Amino acid sequence: MPVTAPAPSRRTRATAEAYTMLAPSIIGFAVFLIAPIVIVAVLSFYDWNLLSDPEFIGLANYRELAGDERALQSIGNTFNYVLLNIPAQTVLALLLALALNAKIKARNTFRVLYVLPWMAMPVALGVIWRWVFDPQYGALNRFLALFGVDGAAWLTDSAWAMPVIASVNVWQYTGYTMLFFLAGLQAIPAQLYEAADVDGASPLYRFFKITLPLLRPAMLFVLITSVIGSFQVFDTIHVMTAGGPAGSTATLNYQIYLESFTQRNAGYASMLAVVLFAVIALITLAQAAFFRKRTTYDFS
Repeated sequence: MPVTAPAPSRRTRATAEAYTMLAPSIIGFAVFLIAPIVIVAVLSFYDWNLLSDPEFIGLANYRELAGDERALQSIGNTFNYVLLNIPAQTVLALLLALALNAKIKARNTFRVLYVLPWMAMPVALGVIWRWVFDPQYGALNRFLALFGVDGAAWLTDSAWAMPVIASVNVWQYTGYTMLFFLAGLQAIPAQLYEAADVDGASPLYRFFKITLPLLRPAMLFVLITSVIGSFQVFDTIHVMTAGGPAGSTATLNYQIYLESFTQRNAGYASMLAVVLFAVIALITLAQAAFFRKRTTYDFS
């Protein structure tokens, strides 16, 4: 008598259906994210000019980094940009969120206005801001001239170029970051503030003892995504300064572009990409570890 295979259980069928539905996303994730990372990691051990066959050179690219002044300068520029951008963007976004969470007139209109810069193309904004900061014909220096003030050479002076780049990106992304803080503020139970009012707590006490601690989930998300985005900055720098003057605004991501598509040194560029990936991963893990035991997700 033939033995029939047992019918699949309901859980097995549900699991199979779930993986079938997830298959397009899993395949896309593997093909367009995991595979490029693996390919770049492998290429970092090769010398390749994008034309001839790659030549395996082991750790030579990594050893060369120690004596490459341009690459080391780009790493320093990247951290400089992050330190200029992240604190200013985070503090301004939090202040805006606090202001727009209050019951003020036309607050929905203000929310839309503050988010509009984020919706614009970075390249288009870079062209506009490059004209604004142009030392000879720019709108900023012409405005300062009305008061007898000589404006600086904003984009051609190494002392000013990176702060200008950072300020442009702060202006563009502060409104977007503000949305996450606003969502976090609206998730805090009103009863906590009511109890604090009954106890006679000052606004400053309420902010540091209620608002800020319960905003840590939003703060963690904002810091991780903002730091990752800052380490990957490219568009604004490419349009406004092209890495100048004297390489003072060439970040690591921009240096990867120069090595790969200008110098045609894809193996070395891949090594820099691996270094950038490692730096971002380490900082992200450090942020997650710092917030892990300091974050409350249940407000009930």
